[in-house]
Amino acid sequence: MSKVLLLSSPIFGHVSPVLSLGRGLAERGHRVTLLTGSKYAASAAGAGLDFLPLPAGADYDDADLEPWLPRRHHRTRIAAGRYDITGMFVRPLGAQHEALAAAMASTPYDAVVADTAFLGVLPLLTTPGPRPPVLGVSVTPLALTSPDCAPFGSGLAPGRSAFARMRNRQIYWALRHGPLRPLQVALDAQLEALGRGPSPVGYFDVAGLFDRTFHLSVPGLEYPRRDLPGSIVFTGPLPVHRPDLPGPAWTPPPGDAPLVHVTQGTFANTDPGHLLVPALRALADEPVRVVATTGGRPVEEVRALLGGTVPANAQLSELVPYADLLPRTAVMVTNGGWGGVQHALTHGVPVVVAGASEEKPEVAARVAWSGAGLDLRTGRPSERRVRTAVRTALRRPRYREAAARLRAELDAMPDPVDVVAATVAEGARVPAVRHR
Repeated sequence: MSKVLLLSSPIFGHVSPVLSLGRGLAERGHRVTLLTGSKYAASAAGAGLDFLPLPAGADYDDADLEPWLPRRHHRTRIAAGRYDITGMFVRPLGAQHEALAAAMASTPYDAVVADTAFLGVLPLLTTPGPRPPVLGVSVTPLALTSPDCAPFGSGLAPGRSAFARMRNRQIYWALRHGPLRPLQVALDAQLEALGRGPSPVGYFDVAGLFDRTFHLSVPGLEYPRRDLPGSIVFTGPLPVHRPDLPGPAWTPPPGDAPLVHVTQGTFANTDPGHLLVPALRALADEPVRVVATTGGRPVEEVRALLGGTVPANAQLSELVPYADLLPRTAVMVTNGGWGGVQHALTHGVPVVVAGASEEKPEVAARVAWSGAGLDLRTGRPSERRVRTAVRTALRRPRYREAAARLRAELDAMPDPVDVVAATVAEGARVPAVRHR
């Protein structure tokens, strides 16, 4: 039995796959401890894990970010992304590392497995000296820089020509020396405050520093990079385990019309007027059945914006078990949460994505690039755009065919927990830092 320390940023979309991984490792006989936000203590206990809370300097509530990131909605585009990344991932680095160091001082862990956005692990990765293996778990699309890809967050397709590679290099240079320079300065300052800086890589290349990084996706949904580090391992997504979801009592709406699932995810879902409301209105008179979910937020918020009445062809819930819903679904309309999109594709469901914040434009761009859905290129689509996109996804077989190809690729992947467990079982200790 190995002792494994799991690390996760206190964001549901990051904690959920790490929890699933921890549960799987515990079921295989490993002793697993999760270090993350205090609000997830009960979830860790339910998964059979020991729990350590993050200190106040790194513990924020992802469902209410205003106290942590004041006026974040007053920023747009690059400024908004820089503000969110700095506040949610860079600023907590010091407090995260202190908690990590305290945990390792009290327990001799055989392996550390971290969400790659948990930057408190960087001092461990960049300091010479013996340490246990430090493994990464990539829970978003790959952000690694490469001339084969446009900068992460741009939502641009990679391109295959020499011109596209030249374009990518020029955009990287302009961003690195311009609007994204403060991000790197903040990261270096955090490390230098611990006596460990500056960072040997840029913020978007941290995933390449881990001894091994398990990317929870498949090559068919990720841009090809000729310079992809050999330490990156594709594993496919982890299964969803949500004991808080409704049980077998949930039943789909009656009828034989195609079922459309509409969700605004579990993050960036505070204003249902962005996607849920226009989608419900757009599909109200279409020959479809609609199952809409609020991601855990009160359904009354959506009802109020709809004038108190949900369309007759729609069912509105906070949460619905995907194991029951997705096998019946013809099309998913989503704001682009990475986990939700991949679980839809695991069932061969084409996806319509309307996302504008966090990594969502990159998720949408990869869906369109793969052919398995449509990218609306906005987080606030009109009713007409949603209606047209759903009609297109239902009527054109190529979207379902592409989703079916991805389903086959996902089905062929080994169990991600087995892949991670095999690496943990190797038990080799790392004698010195290795910069790639």
